Amino acid sequence: MNQELQNIQTSNGATFQDSIPVSFGNNTQAIEAIKQGVAVCDRSHWGLIHISDDDRLRFLHNQSTNNFNILKPGEGCETVFVTPTARTIDLVTAYVTEDAVLLLVSPTRCQHLIEWFDRYLFPMDKVEVKDISSEYAIFSLIGTESKNSIAKLSGTTPPDTPHASHQLMSLGNVEIRVAVGSGLATEGYTLIVPVNNAAEVWQMLVEVGAVPMGDRLWQQLRIEQGRPVPDHELTDDYNPLEAGLWNTISFEKGCYIGQETIARLNTYKGVKQRLLGVRLSGMAELGNVVKVGDEKVGKLTSCTEINNGYFGLVYIKTKAGGAGLKVQVGDVEGEVVEVPFLTHQYLDN
Repeated sequence: MNQELQNIQTSNGATFQDSIPVSFGNNTQAIEAIKQGVAVCDRSHWGLIHISDDDRLRFLHNQSTNNFNILKPGEGCETVFVTPTARTIDLVTAYVTEDAVLLLVSPTRCQHLIEWFDRYLFPMDKVEVKDISSEYAIFSLIGTESKNSIAKLSGTTPPDTPHASHQLMSLGNVEIRVAVGSGLATEGYTLIVPVNNAAEVWQMLVEVGAVPMGDRLWQQLRIEQGRPVPDHELTDDYNPLEAGLWNTISFEKGCYIGQETIARLNTYKGVKQRLLGVRLSGMAELGNVVKVGDEKVGKLTSCTEINNGYFGLVYIKTKAGGAGLKVQVGDVEGEVVEVPFLTHQYLDN
């Protein structure tokens, strides 16, 4: 826990749960800022893993779904770590630097992934794995004015570069890593900040107009936009194709853990269910069966109250249909909709 940062966030109106700022009591203002300005969210409870030494890119290339061998320093990607049967472990953002790869991982998956890597490291592998979560704070700038906020503080407008590309920049006298992408479907940036400078950087961001937002609103937005998370949408029950993470998968790269299953599902159009959004008439219980009439067609994995009702994420059998499908989730009525974070590529082929 960074006491100095927590003190400043408390002065901003934060309430905390397990040292995470879950609310600033300003959801309406924060949502408006995301649409027309910029909000800032503290994601320091997420994990940050440092992978170094000569074999780092080859190792990660063989461990996850995206193509690391083509990445150069300053570039990055979203990738999924999966089991040998292609069941999802975590959706991770990777940032390639000159001498390492930084992995931004879900809050509940840092230790799990470190232990997973250890299982696949051989004595001859030149790979060093280190948990550096406690050394850095992670802030997300979310909204149309994110770039301008960085420009005001750094004196330099970040260039238009692809998602997950990144560079070191100075905000005031503090050097931080600024990466393209907010972690949501909404435009923005992810800032990796030395923990000793976290309070100073947070204060600077707020002073140039970034509206603080809490983790509860982050969770609401990630459900509305369809970002899957471990223990809900990313479990041993689902693979990345079902989870709508086609844009994290390279079908051209060579063998990696889970590759045979993913290739077979793609080749033979074998995806039996898809992750989609659902507009609901009320709050529904997680794990509820989704039905069309008397037929079971899916399962509810996340649910939240939104400004104009309720919204959830559901896995729906491919043969049952997609957007526009009217469903029953427990005692609650719903309509299936597309969500912007996800892609189901083969449906467009």
